[in-house]
Amino acid sequence: MTSTRTTVDAPTGTAPAPLWLGPVLLANLVAEVGIVVTGGLVRVTGSGLGCPTWPECVEGSITPTVEQAEGIHKYIEFGNRTLTGVLGLLALATVVVVFLWAARRPMKVAAVGVLVGVLVQAVLGGITVLAGLNPATVAAHFLVSMLLVAASAYLWFARAESDAPRRPLVPALVGRLAWVTSAVGGVVLLLGTLVTGSGPHSGDAEEPARLGLDARTISWVHADVVMLFLGLVVATWLAARLTSTDHPGPGRAWLVVLGVTLAQGAVGYVQYFTGLPEALVVAHMLGATLLVVALTRGQLALRER
Repeated sequence: MTSTRTTVDAPTGTAPAPLWLGPVLLANLVAEVGIVVTGGLVRVTGSGLGCPTWPECVEGSITPTVEQAEGIHKYIEFGNRTLTGVLGLLALATVVVVFLWAARRPMKVAAVGVLVGVLVQAVLGGITVLAGLNPATVAAHFLVSMLLVAASAYLWFARAESDAPRRPLVPALVGRLAWVTSAVGGVVLLLGTLVTGSGPHSGDAEEPARLGLDARTISWVHADVVMLFLGLVVATWLAARLTSTDHPGPGRAWLVVLGVTLAQGAVGYVQYFTGLPEALVVAHMLGATLLVVALTRGQLALRER
Protein backbone atom coordinates (compact mmCIF):
# COMPACT_ATOMS: atom_id res chain seq x y z
CA MET A 1 0.00 0.00 0.00
CA THR A 2 1.42 3.36 -0.99
CA SER A 3 0.81 6.72 0.64
CA THR A 4 0.76 10.19 -0.77
CA ARG A 5 2.67 12.92 1.01
CA THR A 6 1.96 16.60 0.54
CA THR A 7 5.06 18.74 0.18
CA VAL A 8 5.11 21.78 2.44
CA ASP A 9 7.49 24.61 3.07
CA ALA A 10 9.10 23.77 6.42
CA PRO A 11 9.69 27.33 7.69
CA THR A 12 6.10 28.41 7.13
CA GLY A 13 4.07 25.25 7.06
CA THR A 14 2.29 26.44 3.91
CA ALA A 15 2.10 24.89 0.48
CA PRO A 16 4.87 25.76 -1.98
CA ALA A 17 4.37 28.99 -3.86
CA PRO A 18 2.33 28.57 -7.06
CA LEU A 19 3.83 29.11 -10.47
CA TRP A 20 1.96 32.39 -10.84
CA LEU A 21 3.60 33.99 -7.79
CA GLY A 22 6.49 35.17 -9.97
CA PRO A 23 4.27 36.57 -12.74
CA VAL A 24 2.19 38.57 -10.24
CA LEU A 25 5.29 40.13 -8.69
CA LEU A 26 6.82 40.80 -12.11
CA ALA A 27 3.60 42.38 -13.39
CA ASN A 28 3.53 44.62 -10.33
CA LEU A 29 7.12 45.73 -10.96
CA VAL A 30 6.53 46.35 -14.67
CA ALA A 31 3.41 48.36 -13.87
CA GLU A 32 5.27 50.53 -11.36
CA VAL A 33 7.91 51.27 -13.98
CA GLY A 34 5.26 51.81 -16.65
CA ILE A 35 3.29 54.37 -14.66
CA VAL A 36 6.43 56.50 -14.40
CA VAL A 37 6.90 56.37 -18.17
CA THR A 38 3.27 57.25 -18.88
CA GLY A 39 3.56 60.06 -16.34
CA GLY A 40 6.49 61.33 -18.37
CA LEU A 41 4.33 61.26 -21.50
CA VAL A 42 1.70 63.29 -19.69
CA ARG A 43 4.32 65.88 -18.76
CA VAL A 44 6.07 66.29 -22.12
CA THR A 45 2.76 66.50 -24.02
CA GLY A 46 1.48 69.20 -21.68
CA SER A 47 -1.45 67.02 -20.62
CA GLY A 48 -1.07 67.37 -16.86
CA LEU A 49 -4.30 69.34 -16.60
CA GLY A 50 -6.11 67.47 -19.38
CA CYS A 51 -8.47 66.50 -16.59
CA PRO A 52 -8.61 69.84 -14.75
CA THR A 53 -10.14 68.51 -11.53
CA TRP A 54 -9.95 65.48 -9.24
CA PRO A 55 -11.25 62.85 -8.56
CA GLU A 56 -13.50 63.71 -11.51
CA CYS A 57 -11.93 64.37 -14.89
CA VAL A 58 -14.15 67.40 -15.40
CA GLU A 59 -16.84 68.76 -13.12
CA GLY A 60 -19.78 66.38 -13.21
CA SER A 61 -18.01 63.52 -15.02
CA ILE A 62 -15.42 60.94 -13.99
CA THR A 63 -14.51 60.37 -17.64
CA PRO A 64 -13.55 62.95 -20.30
CA THR A 65 -16.43 64.58 -22.15
CA VAL A 66 -16.69 65.66 -25.77
CA GLU A 67 -17.41 69.22 -24.67
CA GLN A 68 -14.09 69.59 -22.82
CA ALA A 69 -11.73 72.16 -24.29
CA GLU A 70 -8.59 70.13 -23.45
CA GLY A 71 -8.64 68.17 -26.71
CA ILE A 72 -6.33 65.15 -26.88
CA HIS A 73 -4.79 66.09 -23.53
CA LYS A 74 -7.88 64.95 -21.63
CA TYR A 75 -7.51 61.41 -23.01
CA ILE A 76 -3.79 61.25 -22.24
CA GLU A 77 -4.29 62.37 -18.64
CA PHE A 78 -7.34 60.14 -18.14
CA GLY A 79 -5.40 57.17 -19.52
CA ASN A 80 -2.70 57.74 -16.93
CA ARG A 81 -5.34 57.93 -14.18
CA THR A 82 -6.86 54.66 -15.40
CA LEU A 83 -3.49 52.95 -15.13
CA THR A 84 -3.42 53.92 -11.47
CA GLY A 85 -6.47 51.71 -10.98
CA VAL A 86 -4.70 48.80 -12.67
CA LEU A 87 -1.70 49.47 -10.42
CA GLY A 88 -3.94 49.28 -7.36
CA LEU A 89 -5.33 45.88 -8.41
CA LEU A 90 -1.83 44.52 -9.00
CA ALA A 91 -0.68 45.88 -5.64
CA LEU A 92 -3.62 44.16 -3.95
CA ALA A 93 -2.81 40.89 -5.73
CA THR A 94 0.79 41.27 -4.59
CA VAL A 95 -0.29 41.57 -0.95
CA VAL A 96 -2.43 38.45 -1.28
CA VAL A 97 0.24 36.23 -2.82
CA VAL A 98 3.00 37.47 -0.52
CA PHE A 99 0.95 36.92 2.63
CA LEU A 100 -0.11 33.47 1.48
CA TRP A 101 3.27 32.20 0.32
CA ALA A 102 6.10 34.44 1.54
CA ALA A 103 7.63 33.44 4.84
CA ARG A 104 9.64 36.50 5.70
CA ARG A 105 8.34 39.63 7.36
CA PRO A 106 10.33 42.08 5.18
CA MET A 107 8.50 40.84 2.08
CA LYS A 108 5.14 41.27 3.77
CA VAL A 109 6.08 44.78 4.88
CA ALA A 110 7.22 45.64 1.34
CA ALA A 111 3.99 44.29 -0.17
CA VAL A 112 1.81 46.32 2.20
CA GLY A 113 4.04 49.33 1.54
CA VAL A 114 3.41 49.04 -2.20
CA LEU A 115 -0.35 48.90 -1.72
CA VAL A 116 -0.35 51.86 0.68
CA GLY A 117 2.02 53.73 -1.61
CA VAL A 118 -0.29 53.33 -4.60
CA LEU A 119 -3.15 54.81 -2.54
CA VAL A 120 -0.88 57.67 -1.45
CA GLN A 121 0.11 58.25 -5.07
CA ALA A 122 -3.53 58.50 -6.13
CA VAL A 123 -4.18 61.18 -3.51
CA LEU A 124 -0.90 62.94 -4.24
CA GLY A 125 -1.75 62.94 -7.93
CA GLY A 126 -5.04 64.62 -7.14
CA ILE A 127 -3.31 67.22 -4.99
CA THR A 128 -0.88 67.84 -7.85
CA VAL A 129 -3.75 68.56 -10.24
CA LEU A 130 -5.60 70.76 -7.76
CA ALA A 131 -2.35 72.66 -7.07
CA GLY A 132 -1.94 73.44 -10.77
CA LEU A 133 1.02 71.08 -11.24
CA ASN A 134 3.14 72.75 -8.60
CA PRO A 135 6.72 71.50 -9.13
CA ALA A 136 7.04 70.52 -5.46
CA THR A 137 4.06 68.14 -5.64
CA VAL A 138 5.21 66.83 -9.02
CA ALA A 139 8.63 66.06 -7.51
CA ALA A 140 7.05 64.31 -4.52
CA HIS A 141 4.88 62.29 -6.90
CA PHE A 142 7.96 61.09 -8.78
CA LEU A 143 10.04 60.30 -5.67
CA VAL A 144 7.25 58.22 -4.14
CA SER A 145 7.14 56.29 -7.42
CA MET A 146 10.83 55.56 -7.07
CA LEU A 147 10.23 54.12 -3.59
CA LEU A 148 7.46 51.93 -4.99
CA VAL A 149 9.72 50.74 -7.80
CA ALA A 150 12.40 49.83 -5.24
CA ALA A 151 9.91 47.92 -3.05
CA SER A 152 8.46 46.11 -6.07
CA ALA A 153 11.94 45.21 -7.33
CA TYR A 154 12.84 43.88 -3.88
CA LEU A 155 9.77 41.62 -3.91
CA TRP A 156 10.66 40.29 -7.36
CA PHE A 157 14.31 39.58 -6.65
CA ALA A 158 13.72 38.18 -3.14
CA ARG A 159 10.84 35.88 -4.13
CA ALA A 160 13.02 32.77 -4.39
CA GLU A 161 14.96 33.27 -1.15
CA SER A 162 14.43 30.87 1.71
CA ASP A 163 13.90 31.58 5.40
CA ALA A 164 17.50 30.69 6.20
CA PRO A 165 19.75 33.31 7.84
CA ARG A 166 21.47 35.71 5.50
CA ARG A 167 25.06 34.93 4.56
CA PRO A 168 27.09 37.94 3.37
CA LEU A 169 29.08 37.37 0.20
CA VAL A 170 31.31 40.43 0.69
CA PRO A 171 33.03 42.05 3.70
CA ALA A 172 30.97 44.43 5.82
CA LEU A 173 32.95 47.42 4.50
CA VAL A 174 31.83 46.65 0.95
CA GLY A 175 28.24 46.43 2.13
CA ARG A 176 28.50 49.86 3.75
CA LEU A 177 30.02 51.25 0.55
CA ALA A 178 27.07 49.89 -1.39
CA TRP A 179 24.62 51.62 0.97
CA VAL A 180 26.49 54.93 0.63
CA THR A 181 26.39 54.54 -3.15
CA SER A 182 22.65 53.90 -3.08
CA ALA A 183 22.10 56.91 -0.80
CA VAL A 184 23.99 59.16 -3.24
CA GLY A 185 21.84 57.66 -5.99
CA GLY A 186 18.83 58.90 -4.05
CA VAL A 187 20.36 62.40 -3.96
CA VAL A 188 20.82 62.20 -7.73
CA LEU A 189 17.12 61.45 -8.14
CA LEU A 190 16.16 64.31 -5.83
CA LEU A 191 18.34 66.78 -7.72
CA GLY A 192 16.85 65.46 -10.95
CA THR A 193 13.42 66.58 -9.78
CA LEU A 194 14.82 70.05 -9.10
CA VAL A 195 16.21 70.16 -12.63
CA THR A 196 12.82 69.09 -13.97
CA GLY A 197 11.03 71.70 -11.87
CA SER A 198 13.33 74.44 -13.21
CA GLY A 199 13.25 73.65 -16.92
CA PRO A 200 10.61 73.32 -19.64
CA HIS A 201 7.97 70.58 -19.89
CA SER A 202 6.02 71.74 -16.86
CA GLY A 203 3.18 69.37 -17.76
CA ASP A 204 0.78 72.04 -18.96
CA ALA A 205 1.63 74.44 -21.77
CA GLU A 206 -1.07 76.93 -20.74
CA GLU A 207 -0.06 77.45 -17.10
CA PRO A 208 3.64 76.60 -16.65
CA ALA A 209 4.70 76.41 -13.01
CA ARG A 210 8.43 76.46 -12.20
CA LEU A 211 10.61 76.44 -9.08
CA GLY A 212 12.43 79.64 -9.95
CA LEU A 213 15.91 78.07 -9.79
CA ASP A 214 18.45 78.78 -12.51
CA ALA A 215 18.05 75.76 -14.80
CA ARG A 216 21.66 75.77 -15.97
CA THR A 217 23.12 75.96 -12.47
CA ILE A 218 20.95 73.23 -10.97
CA SER A 219 21.62 71.05 -14.02
CA TRP A 220 25.36 71.24 -13.44
CA VAL A 221 24.99 70.59 -9.70
CA HIS A 222 23.01 67.51 -10.68
CA ALA A 223 25.73 66.50 -13.14
CA ASP A 224 28.45 66.93 -10.48
CA VAL A 225 26.64 64.60 -8.08
CA VAL A 226 26.13 62.14 -10.93
CA MET A 227 29.93 62.09 -11.38
CA LEU A 228 30.34 61.34 -7.66
CA PHE A 229 27.74 58.62 -7.93
CA LEU A 230 29.48 57.11 -10.96
CA GLY A 231 32.77 56.98 -9.05
CA LEU A 232 31.07 55.24 -6.12
CA VAL A 233 29.42 52.74 -8.45
CA VAL A 234 32.79 51.88 -10.01
CA ALA A 235 34.33 51.50 -6.54
CA THR A 236 31.47 49.28 -5.36
CA TRP A 237 31.67 47.13 -8.47
CA LEU A 238 35.42 46.63 -8.13
CA ALA A 239 35.17 45.95 -4.39
CA ALA A 240 32.35 43.45 -4.85
CA ARG A 241 34.13 41.72 -7.72
CA LEU A 242 37.46 41.45 -5.91
CA THR A 243 36.15 40.37 -2.51
CA SER A 244 33.59 37.79 -3.64
CA THR A 245 35.90 35.57 -5.68
CA ASP A 246 33.94 32.41 -4.75
CA HIS A 247 30.64 33.89 -5.96
CA PRO A 248 30.27 35.98 -9.16
CA GLY A 249 26.83 37.35 -8.25
CA PRO A 250 27.84 40.59 -6.48
CA GLY A 251 30.27 41.68 -9.17
CA ARG A 252 27.81 40.94 -11.96
CA ALA A 253 24.97 42.76 -10.24
CA TRP A 254 27.02 45.91 -9.72
CA LEU A 255 28.34 45.73 -13.28
CA VAL A 256 24.69 46.05 -14.35
CA VAL A 257 24.36 49.09 -12.07
CA LEU A 258 27.41 50.58 -13.76
CA GLY A 259 26.00 49.94 -17.23
CA VAL A 260 22.65 51.52 -16.40
CA THR A 261 24.41 54.50 -14.78
CA LEU A 262 26.54 55.11 -17.87
CA ALA A 263 23.54 54.83 -20.18
CA GLN A 264 21.46 57.15 -18.00
CA GLY A 265 24.30 59.68 -17.82
CA ALA A 266 24.69 59.62 -21.60
CA VAL A 267 20.97 60.25 -22.13
CA GLY A 268 21.08 63.07 -19.57
CA TYR A 269 23.95 64.88 -21.26
CA VAL A 270 22.50 64.43 -24.75
CA GLN A 271 19.09 65.76 -23.72
CA TYR A 272 20.71 68.76 -22.00
CA PHE A 273 22.78 69.75 -25.04
CA THR A 274 19.94 69.11 -27.52
CA GLY A 275 17.35 71.27 -25.80
CA LEU A 276 15.47 68.54 -23.88
CA PRO A 277 13.62 66.78 -26.71
CA GLU A 278 10.49 65.04 -25.46
CA ALA A 279 11.57 61.51 -26.41
CA LEU A 280 14.82 61.78 -24.48
CA VAL A 281 13.05 63.23 -21.44
CA VAL A 282 10.81 60.15 -21.30
CA ALA A 283 13.81 57.87 -21.91
CA HIS A 284 15.60 59.57 -19.00
CA MET A 285 12.65 58.89 -16.71
CA LEU A 286 12.63 55.24 -17.78
CA GLY A 287 16.37 55.13 -17.09
CA ALA A 288 15.80 56.46 -13.58
CA THR A 289 13.42 53.61 -12.78
CA LEU A 290 15.81 51.03 -14.25
CA LEU A 291 18.60 52.47 -12.12
CA VAL A 292 16.48 52.00 -8.99
CA VAL A 293 15.77 48.40 -10.03
CA ALA A 294 19.48 47.77 -10.64
CA LEU A 295 20.49 49.28 -7.30
CA THR A 296 17.93 47.14 -5.49
CA ARG A 297 19.28 44.03 -7.17
CA GLY A 298 22.82 45.14 -6.40
CA GLN A 299 22.03 45.39 -2.69
CA LEU A 300 20.38 41.97 -2.55
CA ALA A 301 23.22 40.38 -4.50
CA LEU A 302 25.67 41.12 -1.69
CA ARG A 303 24.19 38.34 0.41
CA GLU A 304 22.39 35.04 -0.05
CA ARG A 305 19.93 32.89 1.86
